[in-house]
Amino acid sequence: MLGKTANGLYWMFRYLERAENTSRLVETGQRIGLTRLGDDDDEWVSVMQSASVLDAFNEGHDEVTKEAAVDWMLRSKDNPSSVLSTISEARQNARMVRTALTGEVWEAMNGCYMAAREILARKVSERDLPKVLGLIRQRTALVRGATHGTMLRNDIYDFARIGTFLERGDNTARILDVKYYVLLPSALSVGSSLDNVHWETILRSVSARGGFRMAYGSQVNARDIAQFLILDRRMPRSLNFCASKIHDNLRYLVSDYGAETPSYHMAQALVDRFVHHDIDAVFESGLHEYIQSVLIAFGQLGGQIEKDYRFYE
Repeated sequence: MLGKTANGLYWMFRYLERAENTSRLVETGQRIGLTRLGDDDDEWVSVMQSASVLDAFNEGHDEVTKEAAVDWMLRSKDNPSSVLSTISEARQNARMVRTALTGEVWEAMNGCYMAAREILARKVSERDLPKVLGLIRQRTALVRGATHGTMLRNDIYDFARIGTFLERGDNTARILDVKYYVLLPSALSVGSSLDNVHWETILRSVSARGGFRMAYGSQVNARDIAQFLILDRRMPRSLNFCASKIHDNLRYLVSDYGAETPSYHMAQALVDRFVHHDIDAVFESGLHEYIQSVLIAFGQLGGQIEKDYRFYE
């Protein structure tokens, strides 16, 4: 496969996943706000910090408000990581690799773009926000479903999956980090009913509440939720699951092309890291510090994958 095609597929699915996960971060901020008293907008500083868009926001805004933060993350053309910007970039990459996609995948991607452009043509009111966020997730899911249901399992599919799970792992880590930055007003709240409500908010934001209840029952606590979202290989948005899928698809590429790449070995090391950790050790070392180290590892892996594309040119 030409490196240009591999690059287009990789970024098409990274951008698509980023759009969905940005909408999930916005929903996290919305749910957090419902547990706050008064009109404090401080949580949106932390949400944007977790999304790595705060510095760019501050360059053009005097203060952080919920309305401005939501607009920046959903539809601002000045924010390259906004939902509208990333869906537009996903479609542009899809056009570049149109011949590598099935008709169903292209139609789903084009439909996703047109729907996003329509619903984000104007500022989203607080009343309409849940509906808009839900529609974004539905449209991005249609593209993934068409990909899964119609694409040949070859190197095209592998690059699409690598982009998806690299972005998903990064964003799951960022959503978890919102818990560290935002949710607890003080250390006294750890283990309280407020603490548990906040952890359940994190579950909802990654569509993991139902799966968690199947695995752990109805009792919510921080240890089990962190275990589920970090180390559980059955959970399709856990950090361990994402790293394992990246490794699997890199292994398929190794088999197809007959040569191991540095990124393959990096992915193997990342999977081994999750296998040899338990959640008690994670909390003992510090949840925030652990998540930050994982974010660095995903970032380095992504950079190495892009370098390895030159191998296939």
